[in-house]
Amino acid sequence: MFSRIFVALPLALLVAANAHLEARDQCNTGAIQCCQSLQQADQSASLVQKCGLTVAEAAAQGLVGVNCSPLTVVGTGSGCQASAQTACCKNVYFNGGVNIGCSAINVNA
Repeated sequence: MFSRIFVALPLALLVAANAHLEARDQCNTGAIQCCQSLQQADQSASLVQKCGLTVAEAAAQGLVGVNCSPLTVVGTGSGCQASAQTACCKNVYFNGGVNIGCSAINVNA
């Protein structure tokens, strides 16, 4: 009886850990972004207006990410720099220069 538990337990833990890692590395709105800063829409009004949106429209979508690039490899040292913030963003403008509808995420959780 106990031998079955000791055989099944590591397998169950491996499956649970893998599910956690897959959920952590996903961003439902696209690739995880590395942004130099995340701001409220009213703090980056000129950038928001260049995207053809009003500050109110951008604020309703979430934070504004500035100078963002896709994060391709999580946990290998080639991801975000220490000063950058990881985020999920809905709308990318100017090749990542401005991202609207961002929410900060913690890839280390």
